[in-house]
Amino acid sequence: MKNDCVFCAIAAGEIPSFKVYEDDDTLAYLDINPFSKGHVLVIPKAHSSCILDTPDETLSKLVLKVRDVAAKAKAALGCDGFNILQNNGESAGQTVKHLHFHIVPRYGAGPVDFESHKADMEELKALAEKIAAV
Repeated sequence: MKNDCVFCAIAAGEIPSFKVYEDDDTLAYLDINPFSKGHVLVIPKAHSSCILDTPDETLSKLVLKVRDVAAKAKAALGCDGFNILQNNGESAGQTVKHLHFHIVPRYGAGPVDFESHKADMEELKALAEKIAAV
């Protein structure tokens, strides 16, 4: 595993994932411990630990892909809205030291719940296919 980074291993295909988007620089896949149905992680394939050490060109491309994947997820899932989260440092809740954005679909106007839930793998597979098809 490159740099002992789980997200680098996912980007390299060493660890399977439920991909919803991929190009040469970016990978978007469903979180296996989602905050809500359809929770997507968007990462650069090149390793950087947080937003502060990410090259400008990489960050610019990544943010545009976050927007595009969020639009695909919203269209596919029929959610009412979504949150985009990006944490930097352990005290900010970053648990994997690889730059990543969370796209968290929201259904209804209930309170924000950023608690992880164990997902059903078959449901994730179906959701990934649905989002990727948009």
